[in-house]
Amino acid sequence: MPLRMIVTEGEDCLTKKCREIVKFDARLHELLDDMKETLEKADGAGLAAPQVGVLRACAVVALEDGSFAELVNPKILSFGGEQNGLEGCLSVPGVWGKVTRPLTVTVTATDRYGKPFEMTGEGFLARALCHEIDHLSGHLFTERVTEYVDIEQLEKEAAKLEKEATQ
Repeated sequence: MPLRMIVTEGEDCLTKKCREIVKFDARLHELLDDMKETLEKADGAGLAAPQVGVLRACAVVALEDGSFAELVNPKILSFGGEQNGLEGCLSVPGVWGKVTRPLTVTVTATDRYGKPFEMTGEGFLARALCHEIDHLSGHLFTERVTEYVDIEQLEKEAAKLEKEATQ
């Protein structure tokens, strides 16, 4: 499985709406496998097809257990609550900002074989799901940033989260 090149802000494919996937074939499976490998190598939380130059409605999201959620033609069914936290993006390297997202989100999608499923995410997973689904509509997180943060603020926030996780 080859790594795919991650395109960066300024590329047209990041601002276009993706086409729905109707063929659940070997090409789709290869794309999803390549995206997972690319995401793993980039040490990111999620990757949408337009970020690798493919205008198709699919994304992969890293899960806490080390596995990946593959989302084909995902749509947000419901959401609740609110969280304001830091986000970055593999397609906007070196930029971080505070973004308000739902605290919980339920998504409907299909798997690589066309089988429908629902998935609910809370906290960081909800944030990642929303972020990747935004990509499929041609939107970057920078459109939602309420405050940009510098590397010093980013490091402080990371240390705070690490401390909270060990308590």
